[in-house]
Formats: sequence, C-alpha cells, structure tokens
Amino acid sequence: MASILRFPREARVGQRPILLSPPELSGNELDEVAQTLRSGWLAPAGPTLAAFEQAVAASMQAPEALALNSGTAALHLAYRVLGVAPGDEVWTTTLTFIATIAPAVQMGATPRFLDVCPQSWTLDPARLRRELAAAARRGRLPRVVVPADLFGQPSDMPAIRAACARWGVPVLSDSACAMGGLQHGRPAGAGADMSVVSFNGNKIITTGGGGALLGDPALLARARHLAHQAREVAAHYQHETTGHNYAMGSVTAAIGLAQLPELERRVIARRAIFRRYQEALGHLPGITFMPEPGWARSSRWLTAMVVDPQRFGADRELIRMALAAQGIESRPVWKPMHLQPAFRDAPRSGGAFAAGLFEDGLCLPSGSGLEAAEQGRVIDAILGVARRG
Repeated sequence: MASILRFPREARVGQRPILLSPPELSGNELDEVAQTLRSGWLAPAGPTLAAFEQAVAASMQAPEALALNSGTAALHLAYRVLGVAPGDEVWTTTLTFIATIAPAVQMGATPRFLDVCPQSWTLDPARLRRELAAAARRGRLPRVVVPADLFGQPSDMPAIRAACARWGVPVLSDSACAMGGLQHGRPAGAGADMSVVSFNGNKIITTGGGGALLGDPALLARARHLAHQAREVAAHYQHETTGHNYAMGSVTAAIGLAQLPELERRVIARRAIFRRYQEALGHLPGITFMPEPGWARSSRWLTAMVVDPQRFGADRELIRMALAAQGIESRPVWKPMHLQPAFRDAPRSGGAFAAGLFEDGLCLPSGSGLEAAEQGRVIDAILGVARRG
C-alpha cells in the first residue's frame, strides 16, 4: 500500500518499513475474482455484487446495503436522499476525516462542528441534546446529524438517536472505520436512519477502494437509483434528474466477498495489538490510550495514544519523528474540522477537548497482520524516546 510517509534512507536498509494499517489478504481473493471473471459479470451488477451487498448488510445488522465505489460516494448519496439542500445545517463531530462533511458542504449546506466526549472520543450526546434544544428555540434545527465513529470506536447511537428523535432530525452514522465495532451489543451505526462503511485500502476489510450505504430499503432504493446515473426504466436512456456513476463493480465486490469472513478474526487481532501497546507503554508517565466505554467494543482499527509532554519528557511530534527514523509509520490524531482552514468560519460548539487530542495524540501501527516482532520494534522505539527524555 502506498504511504505518504518518506522514511530516511538508513531506515530502509535491512528492515522492512512498518506501515500504519496495511491491507491484509484472506487468501481467497484470487478464487473469488476468478469465479467472477468466469461468470462474465464485470459491470456493477450480477450475483457477486448481490452476494457482497447481502453479506455486508448481515454483518452490520442492516436491512439492506448498497455497495459503492467509495465511502465518500456513500455519504454524498445519503445526504441527497435525506434532503440536504443549500442553506441547510449539517451537524457532525469536529474530530473526524473531512469526507464526513465535505459532500454536504459541496451541496451548499453549512457545517456545525460539535466536540467529542472524553469517555469515547466520539460525539458527545449531552452536548448534542443541549445544542438541539437551543436550535429548536431559534427555529433552526439541522437537516441531519452525523456522528462519526473514530479509529474503530462506535458512537453511542441510542443516546444520539434519542436526542435527535425528539426534534425529528435524522441520523446518518459515518461508520467508515468501525466495521467490527459494537455499541450496546449492536454493530457500529446500527439504529441510525442511514450509515456508511468504507472498504478503503487501509480499512479492516478492504476492496482496495469502495464503501457501502446501509439503511431503510426505501431510502436505499432512491440511493441506488442515483448511483446508477438516475436512469429511468425505459428502452432508451431516460433521466428525470441527474445522478452519479457511484456503483461498485463486480470484481471489486469479489475481493470484499473474500475479505468479509475474516472480519471477526481481524478485530480480535487488532484488539490484541492494542492490549500489547497498553501493557508495554501504559505504565510510562504521561502516556494514556484511547478509552473504551462500557457500552462499546472498539474494533481498534487504529491504536491511539496521548502523550503529556510535561510528564513524558518529549512531545508527540518527537515520538513520531523517532518512529519515522526507524522506518515506522505513525500519524497524529485527526486535526479537528474546526481547526481546518477550509472551515475557519463554520459555527461550532466546544472543540477544546478534540483540539487537545490532536495536539498530543498519536496513532500507532495497528494492522491485523502486524507481527509481534514488528510491534516490538515500535514499542522499543517509544521506550528509547522515554529513556532519552
């Protein structure tokens, strides 16, 4: 998998680079792809695509799934079918990737960013309740609320859904990175009006690129229509509105079909990797790790730690550079949306906690295929910084 990290020349000699979350193959991808090729179905249609969509829906306990060429495409379609229009407000957590909100902004909506809570690092339901009540008094409720799961940690969907249901506001869960995660015993995103997952190259289940939209069959039918250029049923090409070329092809779906049976094993592996980091580094002064509330099971797609530079003796950036010098990729916690220049004028509620996580947080290599010796290299590099500090 391509990486934006550029390792020093000396780090590439004799040791294989350790990437943040490289793809892992199940071993059955070639068989599934070959079978699909033999069937003659290459376009976004056919039995392989249908089987993949059914498997995704079953995995996420959703009534239906629509496989698409990216998670961002899934978000865009969700915003369309939920009626987002120019001038609407769309609320989401500030601690997320830009794809969560970019399609809504491109459609003319105004984003509003809410802080995350310390217990989960995901959307704070208490803050959401207060903000919705205040918005109702102003007569300016959001068109949709979009909780974003973080690094495999699901959002507290029952609390979020209850807060929104009082005012009739739909919920779209951006669960792009949380396949395999559980909240209140249900998969990430379950209980939302619609939810999105990603199969990008670095995700726990990958097709190299792709995503899926899940939700009510009536909403999915509208999204499916738009994903296929909004073509009407006719012998010729008939269009009553414009759509998109967003559908997933059958060969891509074949890769996903081979990957999905591995989901639980990969979650177990990543959670074990998290525990080893925690056991090896959690005793160090100033080092803490992303919490997991009692109602959640994070997939631990990425292990994230927080560094208190005063107590540890070095800041997050010194650790990141020390890892890079040894050919180890790490990444700061997401930069909050309210700190991004693109959204400098966007309204927000809070943001200090998320900003602190960005300032001091670091994501460590977490691939489900990470070998114990490779993880030992990561741990030793961080312990080396601690000794120098």
